[in-house]
Amino acid sequence: QAILAPEKRLCLSAWRAIDYWAHPSLAEALPCASMAMVHPANQAIVVGGGLAGMSAANQVVECGGKTLLVDKSSFCGGNSTKATSGINGAATKTQKDKGVDDSVELFTSDTLKGGAKRPEVVKVLCGNSGADVDWLVDKFDLDLSLLARLGGHSAPRTHRGKERFPGMTITYALIQMVEKVAERSDKARIITKARATKLLTNGGGACVGLVYEKGGLDFQEHGPVILATGGFGADFTQNSL
Repeated sequence: QAILAPEKRLCLSAWRAIDYWAHPSLAEALPCASMAMVHPANQAIVVGGGLAGMSAANQVVECGGKTLLVDKSSFCGGNSTKATSGINGAATKTQKDKGVDDSVELFTSDTLKGGAKRPEVVKVLCGNSGADVDWLVDKFDLDLSLLARLGGHSAPRTHRGKERFPGMTITYALIQMVEKVAERSDKARIITKARATKLLTNGGGACVGLVYEKGGLDFQEHGPVILATGGFGADFTQNSL
């Protein structure tokens, strides 16, 4: 794990969150009446089909695992497809090629100046940002060669291509990759119009799967769960903040 790029470590960390594959009998300890039960090996479950969820799903497959992606909408993309400015990254290959002087430390400092200060989260976001942008360019052959300095940034670090809607272009490229894998193998599955309703845990409190509802039926899946469902802004339920 130590020799992998930062964005790939997330995959392995998720897989190691539980020891499910070494103990297949774990599923029997989680009875769920009148539900379809699935026990695939080496599976990571992603909830949310936006840029974060699709990045996670692609990384799971790239690291050698299987992924199930569940999205409540009829099609994937989420709010990521609506982004019109670009994607931020510090110390990227594009910046270096254009002679832009930027660093993770500067990006971190800029980010901490606004919003709720969560240094541990900001460090992950900014520290991995350059590798993430480079991964999008190298893995998906995306054009992110245009740079802009937007409000709150001390350097030009917002990347985009020549397309009018960079969020849609980036997200769809990742969606298409997962769809191709799903068509050609059992390494990926995408289930839309499905709402995750419950996280399953073992006796030690570790998350070992989830329950999702689709078409009036409940289904149970097992594996570590990656939540990529966005922020609180779209939560209109009664218990919403």
